[in-house]
Amino acid sequence: MKNNPHTGSSFDEFLKEEGLYEEVTARALKRIVALQIKEAMKEKHLSKNKMAQAMKTSRAALDRLLDPGSHSVTLLTIAKAAGILGKRVKISLA
Repeated sequence: MKNNPHTGSSFDEFLKEEGLYEEVTARALKRIVALQIKEAMKEKHLSKNKMAQAMKTSRAALDRLLDPGSHSVTLLTIAKAAGILGKRVKISLA
């Protein structure tokens, strides 16, 4: 039986060894942000059309923001959405 070099290591360590850690982390963060914005929109009873108008952007741009799989979203877009929803964006490096 072969020894697995990853046995006993954390999943984070495995992703780092495979060169995937940053990509996986970024994708997870985008999914979380999209979900939080969707939930806040629902709480405020804001449709996609009303949200896009308030952000002064297109419905397509809002759809990209809300799509967990889309990664072409700027911090400015996220900050605009957060402000309209009465939220603010906090980013930190740990």
